[in-house]
Amino acid sequence: MLKFFKIIGYLEAVSAIILFFIAMPLKYIFNDPSWIPYAGRIHGGLFVLYVIILYLVKEKYNWSMTIFLIFFFAGVIPGGTIWAEKKFIEGKKYKKILAEQELK
Repeated sequence: MLKFFKIIGYLEAVSAIILFFIAMPLKYIFNDPSWIPYAGRIHGGLFVLYVIILYLVKEKYNWSMTIFLIFFFAGVIPGGTIWAEKKFIEGKKYKKILAEQELK
């Protein structure tokens, strides 16, 4: 489930970057709102899926509420889920903890 969470996190980050740095400038600078409905719906769906999977991962791995909130607020920042994943899932300290929890 952790791999799926990481994949959804990356997809959510990419969709946020596309929405905020491609679709919205096209709308407000070049008066072309054609990307907004698609990018907005995809990003919204991925964000909701990300939060649901985040909750399930929190329960499965017994994450603290602090870690949960860090991942949640990282999902609000474009590209933040990539930072959070690198910091907390791929970090040496947490990698050891996750490996121990996988064995249980």
